[in-house]
Amino acid sequence: MDRKALGRGIGALIPERESTHEDRIIYVQTDQIQPNPFQPREEFNQQNIEELAQSIKEKGVIQPLLVRQKGDTYELIAGERRLRAAKLLNLNEIPIIVKNVDDKDSLELALIENIQRQELNPIEEAHAYQYLMEKFAVTQEKISEVLGKSRVTITNTLRLLKLPREIQDEIKNGRLSFAHGRALIEIEDANYQRKLAQDVIAKGLSVRELESLIKIQRPKGIKRRMGLSSREPLVAVLEEQLQHALATKVRISKRKKRGHINIEFYSEEDLGRIVKVIKGGD
Repeated sequence: MDRKALGRGIGALIPERESTHEDRIIYVQTDQIQPNPFQPREEFNQQNIEELAQSIKEKGVIQPLLVRQKGDTYELIAGERRLRAAKLLNLNEIPIIVKNVDDKDSLELALIENIQRQELNPIEEAHAYQYLMEKFAVTQEKISEVLGKSRVTITNTLRLLKLPREIQDEIKNGRLSFAHGRALIEIEDANYQRKLAQDVIAKGLSVRELESLIKIQRPKGIKRRMGLSSREPLVAVLEEQLQHALATKVRISKRKKRGHINIEFYSEEDLGRIVKVIKGGD
């Protein structure tokens, strides 16, 4: 990962605001800090919080929490795991940095901070990307640039949201990996996706084993998008070129001299971006 791009992170997405005392570390009572209503994390591992609490007990809170003023109290922007660990230890005071931001910026800071720290599971991360794109018009290119991740990675993460909810839940709880999810996306039948997901969980199948299962045990009539060896080489090459140019999933279906091109998009903003690329815009 491009560490330089990663380091630019939040600042590249959120304009700096004028403030007379931002970035100054102060100590406040732990109970003065309220939870973040825009917290993108849906799951918190209690064991991880207990391990963090043990580290804080030995070394203290090394990194201050990011908050914003809310009357006589503070609202958390980033650092909920640290706050939970501090409360577990019954700490009286905790270091904070106060930021002068509105609701939109508070959400963006929380999303990007979690993504950069890799504290989100793949589904939470996909929801974070989707929310940034749909609500705040942040493009895939901008997310890619800021996080130091390829546009293909951003696109593949977003595609996980096309999976059935049950499979998304299994990815969230860690019983299926991101790579398992990517393989399952290539199947167009949702019921078959569910069956394969249960096989992976029950038998502990690796991603390679899952891909082999998809190739070998595909029921008659079930469409799949994997295994391009049976397709014309030129079609596969053109498909890859279009995917690179449009930064999204592209499928070319060709029958004799006719066919169609299927281009995926994930929001109205993403559709506009693709149209602009096709029309020759920036």
